[in-house]
Order: sequence, then structure tokens, then C-alpha cells
Amino acid sequence: MQKVSKADVLLIGAGIMSATLGMLLKLLDNSLQIRIVERLDSAAAESSDAWNNAGTGHSAFCELNYTPEKADGSIDISKAIKIAESFETSKQFWSYLVTNNIVEKPQDFIRSIPHVSFVWGDNNVNYLRKRYMALQQNSLFEGMQFSEDDAEIARWVPLVMKDRDTNNEAVAATKMNLGTDVNFGSLTRCMFNRLLKFDDVQVHYGQEVEDIEKHDDYWHVKVKDEETGNNSFIVARFVFIGAGGGSLPLLLKSGIPEAEGYGGFPVSGQWLRCTDEAVIQQHHAKVYGLAKVGSPPMSVPHLDTRWIKGKQELLFGPFAGFTTKFLRHGSAFDLFKSVKTDNIKPMVIAGLHNIPLTKYLIEQLMQSPEDRLEALKEYYPDAKLDEWELVVAGYRVQVIKKDEKEGGILEFGTEVVSAADRSIAALLGASPGASTAVSIMLDLLARCFPEKLKQDSWQQKLKEMIPSYGKSLKNDSALLARVRKNTTGVLGLEL
Repeated sequence: MQKVSKADVLLIGAGIMSATLGMLLKLLDNSLQIRIVERLDSAAAESSDAWNNAGTGHSAFCELNYTPEKADGSIDISKAIKIAESFETSKQFWSYLVTNNIVEKPQDFIRSIPHVSFVWGDNNVNYLRKRYMALQQNSLFEGMQFSEDDAEIARWVPLVMKDRDTNNEAVAATKMNLGTDVNFGSLTRCMFNRLLKFDDVQVHYGQEVEDIEKHDDYWHVKVKDEETGNNSFIVARFVFIGAGGGSLPLLLKSGIPEAEGYGGFPVSGQWLRCTDEAVIQQHHAKVYGLAKVGSPPMSVPHLDTRWIKGKQELLFGPFAGFTTKFLRHGSAFDLFKSVKTDNIKPMVIAGLHNIPLTKYLIEQLMQSPEDRLEALKEYYPDAKLDEWELVVAGYRVQVIKKDEKEGGILEFGTEVVSAADRSIAALLGASPGASTAVSIMLDLLARCFPEKLKQDSWQQKLKEMIPSYGKSLKNDSALLARVRKNTTGVLGLEL
């Protein structure tokens, strides 16, 4: 007889999203019985792992793809404001965890590091200047510096300016000292370690979800033990699918009407990792540039200071590639298995609309080590091939969905898909997901637990954990200043 266990909440995937949702729910209602299942043998071993995740605390300080230039020449900062506000929400929640000894050492997962945008060429310099002026209209970006002075930029990012010929080409940069590097793998593991100390929370590793079916008011989730091959069932009132690239296939298995038409486009990633300690120690910033014309947002290059396992690292990339896997530890058949009768049309149409993306991925696949070195030299002119090695990064599955006007569209970002009866939800997509995990999970609570959210106890607790909850940081500079003063102090950051 197959084993059957019950839960109020089942979280599929032991990444940053499940950790965040599980922690929020348990702090809001300690009586909840929560189960987490993960196909690998540890938490944060896929998309949330430090080597598989960009590690930037995405605040839109330096990410130029969040501030597109409109046809009239003005800069659209709406997405930048939303992302910056969301990251402030994340920092408030993390500060609560640290203050209450739920997470002990903030330096284990977050550090201050300047966020720098760097461009060259008259048109790009003009764009960066306009972007800077536009962002200065909102207090979320107070403290940003702009410079076209070679000497000043060299003080900010010496590797970027070393041996650079600026006589014939203008350069410009912005710098935000409030930027951060976040090890989401470490943060995830810290939260899971604490979750396990709560009553009625269990994490089961090495468990592959094979099927998800709804019977009456409960979801029956069939799970296979990877070591023994034995099957068991978990019966849960609410299911969250936060399995990174593995979320789409599981969502499709649920059979909910809201999942119809969704598909996925998998992209693999690679980094150049610096192996010369002397070079690593000369760079202390996250330097983001502009994606080349016709390239997708995911291709935004950056020369990136990271802290992984307590050691400072220096990476450059990402370099993209095509894959049929949805996860780094997935199957080559993942993409083909995800094609269904209701999503094949949107997937084909989205593919036809994104021929430049296909061309870009083919070019990336054909790159030689010398080609990647040339790309690196645009940000570090003095780079030498023997100082860098190629390392594999994580896989991302971009969302494809139906669109009444286009037929099918490819989206770059994150999206929550939930059932009409609020009993199941899945997170699809990629960046800036991890950085905005708290805001995403708060939105999920509002969507799937609306009655609970109306309770005074939940409202009071959320305001205790996130002082700006229900308020607008983008429109209240005094509140933002108070929040930032607190979070930077608690997390050991620079204001």
C-alpha cells in the first residue's frame, strides 16, 4: 500500500521562492502544516545556487534593460521604479529575519557593492545621461552619481578604464553605492534550516513529483523517491510550484484551465570566471552595460564582483546557449515533453516573432574562447585569456503564452499562474525573480489567501515584518529614508 501524508500547504521545489513563501506563511500562521519536496539532495541546488544565479540585488540601479528609451527619446523608468521598490521590500523582510535571529549572519548572504552602469559612444552616453536625469526624479534613486570624466570613472572601476582609448570615443558611467551582492543560495539554505525548527514543517529531498491531480478540495500529488523508486502521495489543500525551470511541466500536469497556452523557451548560460587573484582584488563593483542591438534582455553583459562561499569572485557574462533542458539537472526531452495541443500554436508563433533571438543563440553557441575574450575586453581592455575559465551557469525557461493580438509572445520576467479556486499556483520565468521574491510572494498571498489576508492578525504581522507594507515607497521619500536606514544598519550595508 502506498504511503499517503496530508498537509495544509505543499511547496514543490526547495529554492528561494518556496523558502520565502514557506517562511511568510509559517510566521503568519504557525498552525499550518507545511511540506516541501525537492528532486535534488539539497536546498538551492538549481536556479537559486550562487553559480546559477546572477547574484545581483536587482534594484534597477545599473540594469539598463529596465529603463528603455521610448520612440520620442524619453526614458521609461516605470519598470525600474517597480523593481527598486520590490527590492526594498525584500530587504525589509530579510532585516526582520536577522533581527529575530531567524537568519543569524547577514554577511553570509548579502554585502554592499557599488552598482555601476558603463557605456561608450556618443549615442549611448546621451542615453545614460537622460536615464540618470529621469531616475533623479524619484527618491528611490537618490545618491546616484553620473560622470563622463575618465579619471573619476577610473577611480570607480579601474579595470574597466585600464588601457582604454577614450581619445576617440566618449564614455560615461553611473554609480550607486547602495547596490548589493546577494548569495540567494546561502539565503535559501538559511531559511530552510530555520523552517525545519518550526512544528509541522518537513522537507523531503530526492523526491520527484510525477503527477498532480485535484480530487474534491484536495490536490493529490504523486511523488517518487529517487533512491528507492517507491511512490507515495501527499494530499494538500494548497500547492505552490516553485521549481524553477521545472515549474512549467508540473503546472501543465495539474490540468488547470489557467495553464492552457503556456509554453517555455529554455536558455542555458555560461560565465567567464577570473582565476587571477590579483585581478579579482582590483575590481569592486557590478558593472552592467547595454545589450547589443537585436540581442535579448538576458544578454546584458556585466563584469561582476561576487562573494561565493565567503570568497570574492569576478565573473563576466552571461554567454547564452540553446538547450532543450528546463533544468541544469534536467532531461534533454524537457522541451519536447512540454509541447501540448493548446500551447503549440503560441510557441510556434512566438518562435517566428523572435528570429533575432534564435540567431543570437546560434552565434553564442559558435563562439570561440577568443570571441568571448573580445567581448570581455569591451569591459576590461587588458584582459588575458589565461586569466579566465569558462564555467556553466544555470538554466532559465522564458515564458511563452497566448496573446490575443500576436497569437503567442515570449516574455522576459516572472509570472504567477494560479487556479480560479486559489488552490494552486506556479511561478514561471526568470530575472529579476529572486531579488523580488518577497513582493512576488506577497502578491501570491493576496491572490490565493485573500480571506486570511484580511484578518487583523495577518495585517499586523505583515506590517511588523515589512514596515512599508500597504504603503508606497516610491511616493513617500520620508518613509523610504526610514526604511533604508533600518535595513542598511541591520544587514550591515552601506547607505
